[in-house]
Amino acid sequence: MDGDLIKLVNKLQDTFANLGGELDMPQLVVVGSQSAGKSSVLENIVGRDFLPRGQGIVTRRPLVLQLIHTPTPGGESVSSYSEYGQFLHLDKRFTDFGEVRKEIEAETFRVAGQNKGISKLPIHLRIFSPNVLDLTLVDLPGLTKIPVGDQPSDIERQIRNLVVDYISNPNSVILAVSAANVDLANSESLKLARSVDPQGRRTIGILTKLDLMDAGTNALDVLTGRVYPLKLGFIGVVNRSQQDIMTEKSMRDALEAEEEFFKQHPAYRNISQKNGTRYLAKTLNQVLLSHIRDKLPDMKARLNTLMGQAQQELNSFGDAAIYGDANQQGALILRLMTQFARDFISSIDGTNVEISTKELSGGARIYYIFNDVFGHALNSIDATHNLDNQDIRTAIRNSTGPRPSLFVPEIAFDLLVKPQIKLLEAPSLRCVELVYEELVKICHNCTSAELQRFPRLHAQLVEVVSELLQERLGPTSEYAQSLIQIEVAYINVNHPTFIQNSAMAATQRSVPVPRQIQPPPRVSPDLNGIYDRSLITPCFLFYNADEPGDDAMSAAGGTSRSVSSSLHDRTRTSIPTAAGTISKASSKLDARSSQAHTHTHVQRAASAAAAPGSSPPSSARETFLNSFFSQNGPVPIASSSLDRAMMGSSATTGRDVHGADSILQAGLLAPKRDGNIAAYDMKSLGKHIEATSTSGDQMLTMREEMEITLIRQLITSYFGIVRQSIQDLIPKAIMHFLVNHTSQHVQNRLVASLYKPELFQALLNEDEALVAERARVKALLDAYKDAFKTLSEVSLKST
Repeated sequence: MDGDLIKLVNKLQDTFANLGGELDMPQLVVVGSQSAGKSSVLENIVGRDFLPRGQGIVTRRPLVLQLIHTPTPGGESVSSYSEYGQFLHLDKRFTDFGEVRKEIEAETFRVAGQNKGISKLPIHLRIFSPNVLDLTLVDLPGLTKIPVGDQPSDIERQIRNLVVDYISNPNSVILAVSAANVDLANSESLKLARSVDPQGRRTIGILTKLDLMDAGTNALDVLTGRVYPLKLGFIGVVNRSQQDIMTEKSMRDALEAEEEFFKQHPAYRNISQKNGTRYLAKTLNQVLLSHIRDKLPDMKARLNTLMGQAQQELNSFGDAAIYGDANQQGALILRLMTQFARDFISSIDGTNVEISTKELSGGARIYYIFNDVFGHALNSIDATHNLDNQDIRTAIRNSTGPRPSLFVPEIAFDLLVKPQIKLLEAPSLRCVELVYEELVKICHNCTSAELQRFPRLHAQLVEVVSELLQERLGPTSEYAQSLIQIEVAYINVNHPTFIQNSAMAATQRSVPVPRQIQPPPRVSPDLNGIYDRSLITPCFLFYNADEPGDDAMSAAGGTSRSVSSSLHDRTRTSIPTAAGTISKASSKLDARSSQAHTHTHVQRAASAAAAPGSSPPSSARETFLNSFFSQNGPVPIASSSLDRAMMGSSATTGRDVHGADSILQAGLLAPKRDGNIAAYDMKSLGKHIEATSTSGDQMLTMREEMEITLIRQLITSYFGIVRQSIQDLIPKAIMHFLVNHTSQHVQNRLVASLYKPELFQALLNEDEALVAERARVKALLDAYKDAFKTLSEVSLKST
């Protein structure tokens, strides 16, 4: 029964080594310093030379050595073919133990490399022989202090960690090998054994090289346990010397020489029966059997736990028989599709049970795009950042045609604000793309443990949903573009917020100081009978609608409307009586002075502008802005004709950049000019003419500055209205056309595309790695069950 017990442990050890089980088997672990004689001890126990030898570190991988006793039936002589070795990684019997040594070296090089490094992956070797007892030993690399040759710099740490991993297992028995010719206090093996087994309950001390001790010294106190007590005691052995190995001294002769040494030595004569290799092998066999018996209850409990874990893991892979049943494939695919669609929708709505608490996921990321990314992008757009004063001035000039502008024309406002509104198109389309990308990510993240078993089905589900999202991306982007085009198509200056913001902007810019309106001065004609029109101040830009001359003036001014006049029509209520009186007086004086010469009028207008009592430029600018948005109607300001008169009769309003062709410089009527020098100075126009100030330089006049400021304020106000509308409508459009539409039709699209009987077999094709893992777990579970059954039977026999 005892032999069967060790064989059972060996079988379990081989099984779990192949399947990756977590059951720690009882075993004997050999620990010792480099060149302490570990390999020689193992070879003496086996009775064969099979371990690699050489200088420095030779054992660089753990060697799990299973010794299996094979008795010869009927007392027949032992044949050389009855002893053989077999590796777990090779299906081959080695009857030549020299070949066993070469295979160990080759397998070590294959895994650990040629640079003297070590590996934790063990080599499993079984030796069948009638000369051995049933044992399981693990030969570990020898402990070293410093790296030698091309060894790694941290070789000491690597070996120590490897040894500690093995001896920390409570099911292992530690064989601490120490050389007798070295002070026991310097033994590294005993030091490590004490760190994991402080009471010495599972440690056996082995003293080697007793024959090499100095004359007059012995290790009797150590062997009898008086120096370092161990529960399992110390055993002394004498190995073959290097000279014996070189002369190929046989193991039988070496064992006989060892027995003779202990019997003849005066110090060890009385304890010779408790030392030597044969006694060591018997002791190790008894210790291992006893240790296995002691650990049987723990092994059964551990096996019970491992069986439960393996069964749970196997259940997670599902039953392969169901997937091959054609009658159940359709129901399985329909259930997986429904679960996939439900997970997709719940991830968007935020009702998924597996919601992350570390980062935003699902629909929360879409809200982040709407609120933070898209909102920040819109707010970062400056309504007039790409409009300089030259652009605005040119637009105003071009929108008035051949006539000078009395007010800011509405056509210029439309011309300038439409390109600014189109700046909102790029962020809107990018917002659609970002939401589309997030939906695709949500689709890829919608999976489950059951669905992961079918990678082809999962890939098809993701592909179908991605196609649905791609189909909805086009209409959503087109609708987002149409929202921008709708805003550009009609500029609604009648928007109440636009009027209110424009009036507030003008009021905040300058608050007019109320002044008492004085009656117009008495005007008398000069010597030529012409009235001095410069004394009539202020001239009104707005005229009373009740006066009979208003219609004629409107007709003379043309049919072009302006932003200021439109706003004035919407905001003014009535004109003060005093203003009306002054307007009437001004109209009469204009009629009487219609015959005045222009040159005299300009000079007197200029002198009147410089006269005391006339309004300063700053007050004129404030009056101009407030004239459009005053709540009591328009406020009188200095007329534009008076401004032009103050600038002089030779003021320019443009600059010819390129000039005309040389052929057209003289003009078509050049032969008929008859020496008129002034006519010769009038050159033909070039291809490109820039709008400049009336003074001919790049400085803005007071009127132009006020016009440009007004245009900027109006554009900013209207752009803010459109931006607020787009920021509200784009997320709604995306949710309607893309998100909600996909959520409502994803289930139907999946069923229509994938629920086809001819596709069931291909869709339910499992991953090859998963199939292999299921087979491994199933085999491991069967091994656990067999081991538990065998251990239960052993327990019953022992009782």
